[in-house]
Amino acid sequence: MEIGFSLGSNLYNRKRLLMQAKNLLLSAPRTRFVDQSPIYETTPVDVKPEHRDKAYLNSILVVESELPLESWISYIGKIEHNLGRERSDDRNAPRPIDIDIIYAGGQIVDGDDLEVPHPRWALRRFVVQPLCDVRPDMVIPETHKPVREILRTLPPDHGMSLFEEKW
Repeated sequence: MEIGFSLGSNLYNRKRLLMQAKNLLLSAPRTRFVDQSPIYETTPVDVKPEHRDKAYLNSILVVESELPLESWISYIGKIEHNLGRERSDDRNAPRPIDIDIIYAGGQIVDGDDLEVPHPRWALRRFVVQPLCDVRPDMVIPETHKPVREILRTLPPDHGMSLFEEKW
């Protein structure tokens, strides 16, 4: 099954943390690299005023994996923890790494620990733009439109810029 992960970091050496997260995701058993988007630098969304200056680096990583989605939840949690993420009540607090499953083949999961497709992916240019770079014609379940059409509906984000094409 093809899985699209959104990777984000806005603390410390952001690019290095994205690369570490990518390598750890790819080290999962029965998982192989398929594609990745460029890295974009983006302004934080829905953060407290004191965190507005902590720009994110965001990218999409696409893998092919035989692992069940439930296994990915604990695996992602371990990666985030090992790379220094500490969970708090502030859902949008700065973080060294954030990994979300955006889609998993055509699956729809609505559980306590996992929602696939990610419930807010289509509202976030920092997810939709890099996803469009690698899967412009994909129709993610429940959206009924290709990713490129969803991107066209989003307002411009003047705080978003290409950070690195190849990484």
